[in-house]
Amino acid sequence: MNQAALERLEALRRESVLGGGEARLRTQHQRGKLSARERLDILLDDESFVELDRFVTHRCEEFGLADQKVLGDGVVTGWGTIHGRLIYVFSQDFTVFGGSLSEAHAEKIVKVQELALKNGAPLVGLNDSGGARIQEGVASLGGYAEIFLRNTLASGVVPQVSVVLGPCAGGAVYSPAITDFVYMVRGTSFMFVTGPGVVKTVTHEDVDMEGLGGADVHAETSGVAHFAHDTEAESLASVRELFRYVPQNNTEKPPSGDATDPHDRRDAALLSVVPDNANRPYDMLDVIRAVVDDGVFYELHAGFARNLATGFAHLGGHSVGVVANQPAVLAGVLDIDASDKGARFVRFCDAFNIPLVVFEDVPGFLPGVSQEHGGIIRHGAKLLYAFCEATVPKVTVITRKAYGGAYDVMNSKHIRGDVNLAWPSAEIAVMGPKGAVEVLFRKEIAASDDPAAATEAKMAEYREKFAHPYVAAARGYLDDVIDPRETRPRLINALDMLSAKRDSNPTKKHGNIPL
Repeated sequence: MNQAALERLEALRRESVLGGGEARLRTQHQRGKLSARERLDILLDDESFVELDRFVTHRCEEFGLADQKVLGDGVVTGWGTIHGRLIYVFSQDFTVFGGSLSEAHAEKIVKVQELALKNGAPLVGLNDSGGARIQEGVASLGGYAEIFLRNTLASGVVPQVSVVLGPCAGGAVYSPAITDFVYMVRGTSFMFVTGPGVVKTVTHEDVDMEGLGGADVHAETSGVAHFAHDTEAESLASVRELFRYVPQNNTEKPPSGDATDPHDRRDAALLSVVPDNANRPYDMLDVIRAVVDDGVFYELHAGFARNLATGFAHLGGHSVGVVANQPAVLAGVLDIDASDKGARFVRFCDAFNIPLVVFEDVPGFLPGVSQEHGGIIRHGAKLLYAFCEATVPKVTVITRKAYGGAYDVMNSKHIRGDVNLAWPSAEIAVMGPKGAVEVLFRKEIAASDDPAAATEAKMAEYREKFAHPYVAAARGYLDDVIDPRETRPRLINALDMLSAKRDSNPTKKHGNIPL
């Protein structure tokens, strides 16, 4: 081989690594941000990254760009491994034209998207871009559309993760929005359709980038982001943790856990978690952590719709998706946001063969004018639809309240729950004792000498007759009423039994979920 040719190759490789140059790399670091390649070093296993298209440059000859061509054109693409498993990646480089998307830049991303689909492996996108490259006009807009299309085609086929590590504005936000999980970093990540300047001009609202589309806004208020971290390193480490629970594609089973936690472990602490007073709150996360392997629960959307907890865990080595009402927040009631959050998570788990474990303590759907006008019927139906269509193993444990339509929605036996269990403290009824007696015995209570005492007496009678799990168990709507200490071994046994489950839905192009 000609020595000069080898030297030229090495020189071009060094040039491509520098991106927009050393000065711009220093500016990137001064902003508290890592470079595109440094991010990949943290995300992927050591020395596993293989780069594609490092020599690609843009084709725009207008607006003075003809002499401003940078190798790679603002995005680093390729593949590597996480925990030894194949992952496709792209990492936008803000030091090159602000990470703006050109036709060539988009083609690089599309190439790894198509490789991910062909080879059945997840795709992780590290987003740090000022948006479409204005100089390229409609070619850059077309590039976004090509990416959006492949996001959609890959949905439910391979897991897609978006890590927003800088600005993501305008049309660019819709690629992360289609993907399965979105991670953001406080202080440096921003997502919005229109920036603060446009907002002020149009609506006269004065807001900065953080307040409009920062990490906490999207992790707690809008629900766009599943995670908000303080540093890029934390965020990328969290992505690595995600892949301990999700499979490579929709034809594979999720990875097994390697915990040594005994399958038959019983936890006496579960006897005292649920208060004797049915109106007192408790933290359902205490129940989850007492049951899952090694107490490790990878919670998703922890800051959004906190009345419903969702996340991943291992249970007897099985990777599972956990959906749990949270009595510590709004008594665990289902509302618009909780319904959306739960439905999206259930559908992800069903698409990727991840069994569902439900911990239920729900007094119903949140009443009120704002909820009704906001479409609680439509949104609540999303969660119902998601559980109904799911064909993965589905196991439910009712710890306390299961009232009204919310009982049906939370993976009841009637919507193909496979194994439905309850603790002795469970109350399963159309409504709570107080509301029930006020309807059933209104006249009798009003005519009594002591309405308060009469109400209490009727409530006690109602509890004795209806507000317990044994009526449902007598009809087979519950498969068993269990000692709380048996929860872990019984769930593991159910998951073992269901490991070869086969179920299907009627043949159709797709259903019409109430959006």
